[in-house]
Amino acid sequence: MKDSFSVRDTLVVNGKSYRFANLTRLGERFDLKRLPYSMKILLENLLRHEDGVNVTAKEIEAVANWDAKAEPDTEISFMPARVVLQDFTGVPCVVDLAAMRDAVVELGGKAAQINPLAPAELVIDHSVQVDVYGSEDALEKNVAIEFERNRERYSFLRWGQKAFDNFKVVPPRTGIVHQVNLEYLARVVFTGEVDGERWAYPDTVFGTDSHTTMINGIGVLGWGVGGIEAEAAMLGEPSSMLIPQVVGFKLTGKLGEGVTATDLVLTVTQMLRKLGVVGKFVEFFGEGLKHLPLADRATIANMAPEYGATCGIFPIDAEAINYLRLSGRDEAQIALVEAYAKAQGLWHDEHTPHPEFSTVLELDLGDVRPSLAGPKRPQDRVLLEGVKQSFHEALAPLTSKRNPKGTPTFEGPIAAVQASKDGERFELKDGSVVIAAITSCTNTSNPAVMLGAGLLAKKAAAKGLKSKPWVKTSIGPGSKVVTDYLEQTGLLEELEKVGFYIVGYGCTTCIGNSGPLPEEISKAIAEGDLAVASVLSGNRNFEGRVHPEVKMNYLASPPLVVAYALAGTLDIDLTREPIGIGSDGKPVYLKDIWPSNQEISDAIAGAINPAMFKKNYADVFKGDERWNRIESPEGEVYLWPESTYIKKPPYFDGMSMQPGTVEDIHGARVLGLFGDSITTDHISPAGSIKKDSPAGRYLISKGVDPKDFNSYGARRGNDEVMVRGTFANIRIRNLMLDGVEGGYTIHVPSGEQLPIYDAAMRYKAEGTPLVVIAGKEYGTGSSRDWAAKGTLLLGVKAVIAESFERIHRSNLVGMGVLPLQFNDGENAKSLGLTGREQFDITGLAGGESKEAQVVATAADGSRKAFTVKVLLLTPKEREFFRHGGILQYVLRDLARRKSA
Repeated sequence: MKDSFSVRDTLVVNGKSYRFANLTRLGERFDLKRLPYSMKILLENLLRHEDGVNVTAKEIEAVANWDAKAEPDTEISFMPARVVLQDFTGVPCVVDLAAMRDAVVELGGKAAQINPLAPAELVIDHSVQVDVYGSEDALEKNVAIEFERNRERYSFLRWGQKAFDNFKVVPPRTGIVHQVNLEYLARVVFTGEVDGERWAYPDTVFGTDSHTTMINGIGVLGWGVGGIEAEAAMLGEPSSMLIPQVVGFKLTGKLGEGVTATDLVLTVTQMLRKLGVVGKFVEFFGEGLKHLPLADRATIANMAPEYGATCGIFPIDAEAINYLRLSGRDEAQIALVEAYAKAQGLWHDEHTPHPEFSTVLELDLGDVRPSLAGPKRPQDRVLLEGVKQSFHEALAPLTSKRNPKGTPTFEGPIAAVQASKDGERFELKDGSVVIAAITSCTNTSNPAVMLGAGLLAKKAAAKGLKSKPWVKTSIGPGSKVVTDYLEQTGLLEELEKVGFYIVGYGCTTCIGNSGPLPEEISKAIAEGDLAVASVLSGNRNFEGRVHPEVKMNYLASPPLVVAYALAGTLDIDLTREPIGIGSDGKPVYLKDIWPSNQEISDAIAGAINPAMFKKNYADVFKGDERWNRIESPEGEVYLWPESTYIKKPPYFDGMSMQPGTVEDIHGARVLGLFGDSITTDHISPAGSIKKDSPAGRYLISKGVDPKDFNSYGARRGNDEVMVRGTFANIRIRNLMLDGVEGGYTIHVPSGEQLPIYDAAMRYKAEGTPLVVIAGKEYGTGSSRDWAAKGTLLLGVKAVIAESFERIHRSNLVGMGVLPLQFNDGENAKSLGLTGREQFDITGLAGGESKEAQVVATAADGSRKAFTVKVLLLTPKEREFFRHGGILQYVLRDLARRKSA
């Protein structure tokens, strides 16, 4: 390790000595006071990893002299202190590592060379589904179903826990990864041994879930990456990135009466999406920070992917220290965090000068108003009083081609179908709320909104209100601490009175694990082709994500989730119309049951203490009896039994020590032509598998009954299922087809309409390379590496889009799929592309060119020529691409070290 700037120093805290890279010393040569907090974290990372190869003095100087206004063009390397994974993305990571052990042995190395060098912790939180709800035994029944459904996956993870060093698994029924990370896993300041010396350095993290940014709320720099990038980091490969711009978000004032952190984050999301912060850091500052509890900061940080930023970070300050103490952290660790932050100039208080930013936005917290977001994007904020109008505006296009199977009645544009459940008859209408879910770490980590929901439920129950019979209600806490404080305050019982019971500890509805609707409800929706709705306290509401039968989805605070369950419809203005009729026969309005800020503060003050956290995290990696009963194999190398869940992937088959070359593409056909905002949910859905889909037919051929299909998310360890599910979202629209919804395309030579997988396999048999064409924000949403893996396995060589979301572009590069961007002002429509042309993409110059030439030749021989930008942004990315992907690069490097 080099030390070109002589910054190595010693910090003594409570009698213990730590080596550290002293930013204050570097500040004697550079003006570091002008740097944002996040830029100082990057700078320290470079100083500590300087080796003259991956990190040079020139890169350190570039960050120290950061130009706030400059467009990013300087590459640096970043090495996170640790990696966190959730099971939907974590299982394929461990599958890849197991396959890499096989491959490295074939290349002449040893299996043990494939082993995490950075600590990796996986939290199983995405597997529980809401199969049972509305009863005291819902939790136990859902857990039993979860273990039965996922036994093969869990057996594999237990093998990984034993086979890999530096890898731990938090078993099911514990919590959501980001809340567990915030409440327990985060160190804020990390310690570790380097060359025989004990070092202290900032806790930084990569996570295989885009909402890893939640940890930014406590001053930890981290963000979501695809599984392939996370695997590389685990194996000691630094991540290549451009020095980012940093947007400052100034907060002033304080939130008003009746306004929640959810309302705030939806406002922030809308503002930052409008500004445009993709690829940028966002940093919050200003006097308003002193009025934001840590939980509110975590809520804002959590939704950085929704506003498009790489991260949304808050500095370390007294509030962060208070939270560490509240959550039961060790006092010695708390002392180290405070001492280190102050020694490094990372501490924030009212005397801290504001740094320079690339751009500054400002928000007076007092201007925030109660809001929801929907019906299909997190940035589409709607004021509470505007939800009814929003619903009606969204309804028209959904019902314009209505084809009811039954005989619904109509009230103007609203259709209604008679239905019944548990002996109670009612009308199910357009806009009926059929799912109301208190879900997602975004909000379940926040005591103010959780206790607020409980207090609202208490007041509603006292007036005789309860959820409407057609509403599927659920609570999926992000940790057992939430259950403890809801029970201690008596508010869990109050939530149960109005229909909200705990259904599991995990992401549930937020990730699409909402489970089936009651049969009577599904039948009524189908009969009337009804446009029904969900209201959830999640962070994502993309089309087809929450439930395939639900066409409108709104994000809301937990208290508003309860309110809409009581109302049972979106066709209501809760600020003016009664939410229901009380037991006394009088109308009840939302204002009658909404808790005051003081009531919520009083509930928090008496509800939460460090003992709760210490109790629930004392044996967090141990698991319960169900977990420990699961049998798992032994040994360094996995034996790959016959399974429809876990299968050896094909990425390393036939791999040699020599990398390939980046070739021009000739004679390509378009697999899909898509519009704007195609999400990773569209590309690789996480939800249910239809039995007549390519994936469903494959599972049936393997003897799997449709009732045991589970979900795409749960089957990410099997490439045969996942490649068949690529572009299989029920709501995706391929513009090559006229008005057809779902994963279909045209096999151009024959003119036949086929499922995308079937067409891709036909093209593959014909030796035809494929491209995908799309609009703006391609790949927005989850950091889903299968959206890139599936694209590769379908035979797609390049994706041409107007713009890419950061993580998905990186994932495409990491899998060897070329991301190309239309020039400004150009797109498929402006160029007159139909998707039925044949494409030649030339001028790639072995991956070194920043521009490529595209010629699209139509059936009549006419040609359209245009240029596109080649989005291989750094020398390291170009190197990865030549190797066929980042994992192949790492694998060859490890095998080469062994042979040397």
